[in-house]
Amino acid sequence: MERKEISKSVLKRLPGYLAYLQSLPDGTATYISATALANALGMGEVQVRKDLAQVSDGGRPKIGYLRERLIEDISQFLGYDNTTDAILVGAGKLGQALLGYSGFEAYGLNILAAFDVFPPSDKTDDGKAIYNISELENFCKSHNVLMGIITVPAPFAQQVCDRLIENGIKAVWNFAPAHLDVPDNILVQNENMATSLAVLSMHLQAQIKK
Repeated sequence: MERKEISKSVLKRLPGYLAYLQSLPDGTATYISATALANALGMGEVQVRKDLAQVSDGGRPKIGYLRERLIEDISQFLGYDNTTDAILVGAGKLGQALLGYSGFEAYGLNILAAFDVFPPSDKTDDGKAIYNISELENFCKSHNVLMGIITVPAPFAQQVCDRLIENGIKAVWNFAPAHLDVPDNILVQNENMATSLAVLSMHLQAQIKK
């Protein structure tokens, strides 16, 4: 299917569809409908139907989608079948945890190395290299890296982001609790743990009051 431009809201929902489809046990029906998928995820049927139509043309009226084909279509659309190399800046506990997480491979992400002002070691237990930040420029040029991951303390996040962009990074995955100012052609995806915790806390408070 020809790749289409889709909204960020749709893009954020697709991994949820894929995760559910992949979690279904062996022996599950070969076909799955948008209605069944919507019911399983607690979403609106119309929304799910529209989302799937943008990434797959395999749906059949009254039958649904061939499950394995739909998994393949979503994976290809999200680029999980293409490996994206990335670098990470900030080799503290969070940075090293991300660096050592093998599960990223399933999503086409390969973290080549980490960088830090004061590297805690030359490499992680898994053998991933940790370099001094002074080596960032040469590494980016020699490996043609386009994605950077930021796991530094908030006060240093903008400085690190600027440096990544100066060295050719086009997409930033930001774990620092800080707003980043970037040019229009640079994409920043923020992982704000404080926001997620606030949502969970509000939910718990609401449940307690019932």
